[in-house]
Amino acid sequence: MDNRFIDKLSGFGPLSDEDVAALDVATSKPRKVAARRDLIREGDRPGPVFVILEGWACRYKILPNGTRQILAFLMPGDSCDLHIGLLAEMDHSIQTITPALVATIDRAAMDDLMDHRPRIAKAMYVAQLVDEGTMRAWITSMGRRASIERVAHLMCELYLRARNIGLTDQPELALPLSQLLLADSLGMTPVHLNRVLKELRVSGAMVLNRGSLLVADPGKLIQIAGFDENYLHRRLRRAA
Repeated sequence: MDNRFIDKLSGFGPLSDEDVAALDVATSKPRKVAARRDLIREGDRPGPVFVILEGWACRYKILPNGTRQILAFLMPGDSCDLHIGLLAEMDHSIQTITPALVATIDRAAMDDLMDHRPRIAKAMYVAQLVDEGTMRAWITSMGRRASIERVAHLMCELYLRARNIGLTDQPELALPLSQLLLADSLGMTPVHLNRVLKELRVSGAMVLNRGSLLVADPGKLIQIAGFDENYLHRRLRRAA
């Protein structure tokens, strides 16, 4: 079975055969998790590092009034919270969106990998920096981009991330995100999001159907979004 976590880290720097074997062992006992199940909740004591091998998940917070803010979408190959064990409790929750295959690397095993395998440590740090860059892009969208720019930017990001890990090589992407999930990630109401999606469809840039995203005109979608992929640091992968 392909291990997208190893593939992702290999893209951030060369790993030795021993490094790959160590990562393979660390993720060798994944478990199947049903859709919409919390892997860990806000307030819980931090535990192992979660690695998404198959399926999609998300980070989220629930506000006092009961509304939800999605903080990040996690795809196959993504890992969660390299250093969260330094904190006393989780400050957000992580939940599967689809049925998922999730490996857990306990804290002692992760510390051993980081201490004794510098190439793995460097790749993990780079992956974390890319996650932080993505968060900065989301903050910029929430603070300064107009609604249509915000939606277009997220669609560009999700499509590019999915293409980068081999989930698609076509203009269409299987996107298991409901409009409610997308609205919660964009800080919009579902009604407002629906209007924006219609505007993007009429423009000919993209079409979002239930379960799929069609990037009909990539140039137009990029122009609307003002999208620059630099925060995803794909140049690192090409250099590697």
